[in-house]
This record gives sequence, structure tokens and C-alpha cells, in this order.
Amino acid sequence: MTNGAPGRDGGQVRPVTALVFATLGFVALAIFGLGITSLATSQDIIETPGLGQVPGIAGMVLTTLAFAGGLWAAIRGAGATDASAARADADARNDRPGVGRSAARPRHPSFWGAAWTTAACFLAYIGGVWFGVLASGAGLGVAAGVAGRLATSWFGLAIAAAAFVCAWSGIALVRTRAHRPRWPWEDEFDE
Repeated sequence: MTNGAPGRDGGQVRPVTALVFATLGFVALAIFGLGITSLATSQDIIETPGLGQVPGIAGMVLTTLAFAGGLWAAIRGAGATDASAARADADARNDRPGVGRSAARPRHPSFWGAAWTTAACFLAYIGGVWFGVLASGAGLGVAAGVAGRLATSWFGLAIAAAAFVCAWSGIALVRTRAHRPRWPWEDEFDE
């Protein structure tokens, strides 16, 4: 295994794989969260009659794109060696003779990416619903009312919570060096 590449014995998940799993998880968790919130509060997500399904679809499409973009920005360089760490290691070897060689450390994404992805998803959902309401033929006042209600209700929190949990999970998939689950007899065959 070189440069943090995943191998048979474990290692980080590739960024593209983590992005796909986290994005699919986000969509599922967001839809589940909106449905459970609607059920628990006995309210429709968008209570304004006559708007149809366009605002909800537009909100979910934009928030999914924001999630994928935000998470990709956080994890895209994971596993690559940090050039500054490699230079620092080379400088340390040149300045102090006799110091052993050290490999450049792979770069790990920051969990702060989950916070930025959450904010982007929340704003994209509210903005997507706002544009969807306008596309449905309603006026600016109706669009602002619907978007404002979503931003200040449990529905906005459901989207933000789903984004945070899934973004954190996607970053953790790339950062950790966990091994895959194994049956006890698999260890016997490897010896």
C-alpha cells in the first residue's frame, strides 16, 4: 500500500466511493427526516395550496447538488501526500545529517467540511424551494413566505441534520484506516 491507497488489509475509502455513499445516504436521510417531521408535527412541508410538486423537487435537487459539491470540496485531495510536508521532511534531512528518511504524510480532510456542507445544503434547500415556488407561478411574496417558513421550522433543521450527519460520515470514511469486517475463519486462511 502506497500513499494511503486502500488495500486488502484496510485503509481509507476512496474519495469518490465515500462521496457516492454519503450522497445517497443524505438523500435518503433528508427524505426520511422531512417525512417524519411532517408526521410528528402534523403539518405539510409546504402548506401553501396549489404549488404542486415543483418546489419540493427543486429544493431536493439543489440541496443534493450542494451536498455533493460541498463534500467533494472537503474530501477531494484525501490520501494525496502534502507537498509542504514532503518539503519539510526533505529540508530536515538536509539540515541535520544522520536523520532517517521519513515519508510524506497523506493529507486528511478536515471535519470542518461537514459544517460548510451543512450550511450549503440548508441554503440550497431554501433557495431551491424559493425558485420552485416562483416556477410554479406564485409571486415573490408567496415564495418568500414559503422559504421563510421552511428556514425557521423543523423542516429546515431536518435538512441541516441530515446534511451534517452524512457529511461527517463521508469525511470519516475517507479519514479512517479501518479494516473491513472479517469472519474468524478468514484470519486462519491468511496465515
